[in-house]
Order: sequence, then C-alpha cells, then structure tokens
Amino acid sequence: MTNREIRSRQKAALETPTGFSPEATRDLTGALNAVLADVFALYLKTKNFHWHVSGPHFRDYHLLLDEQGAQIFATTDEIAERVRKVGGTSLRSIGHIARLQRILDNDADYVDPQDMLAELRDDNGALAARMREAHSICDERGDVATASLLENYIDEAERRIWFLFEAGRRGNA
Repeated sequence: MTNREIRSRQKAALETPTGFSPEATRDLTGALNAVLADVFALYLKTKNFHWHVSGPHFRDYHLLLDEQGAQIFATTDEIAERVRKVGGTSLRSIGHIARLQRILDNDADYVDPQDMLAELRDDNGALAARMREAHSICDERGDVATASLLENYIDEAERRIWFLFEAGRRGNA
C-alpha cells in the first residue's frame, strides 16, 4: 500500500451503515455527545468528592459516592457506542468533553460533605433533565433504541438524586 493510499484511508469518514438521515445523525450525535460530556464531568466530580469527603459520616458517604461513580461511569461506553451506531463519532478527548460539558467542575480545596451531597444531587437533576431533552430528539428522529437506553439512565439518575437527598437530610427535617 502506498503512502497516498494510507493517507486516503486515514481521512476516510467513519461511515456506519444506518437507517437515519444525515440530519437525524447530526441531531442525535450532538445530543448524545453533550450528554456524554456531562456524564464524564459528573463521574469525575463524584469521584473527586468520594476521594475528598471527610467527617463523621465519612464511611457512608465514601461508599455511596463510590457506588454512584461506578454507576455513572458504566453508562459512558453504551452512550458512546450509541453515537457510533446512529452514524456519528463520539467524544475524542478531555478537551472535547470540556467544550461540551454543562456540569460545572468543582476544584475547591475543601467542600463540606453536606455541600458535596447537595451539589451532586443538583448535578444529577440537571443530567436527568438533559437526558430528557435528548430523549425528545430521539422521539423526533425515530430512535427508539437510544430513547430506551436514556429511560434507564434517567431512572438511575433519579435514584441517585433520591439517595443524595436522603443522605443529606439534617435531623428530622
């Protein structure tokens, strides 16, 4: 194979056969990559808080955040693979994630454990809302497989919200 042929192959588009129109592929890919960026941002924030939680409820919070981080990370591969299945290309780098993420980082040296739980609760709520928006795009474009996947992830996010809310309650409030 010549260098010209190699360069030509390297520049060839990843053309996954799909029943979606180019416009549908664009819309679905955009929505899913934005969700994927948020999932990565939430995963890293959850792990950050897992690593840095302190105080009298350390063990419970540490284990809760580890469990939630693992659940969040488990979604990344399936979302990225859905992007490829609908004919798009998925995220390629930390920089790509940073350009698309809507969940804010928290680089503070210290965060009170109650504030960690509240921030993650709100971030999971924002993620669930964005997954619902992506679900609407799936409905518009006839992508029932991605819509079904998102429904499961929305349910998981709602469970995380519930657990974070309950763990963050003070007294008999």
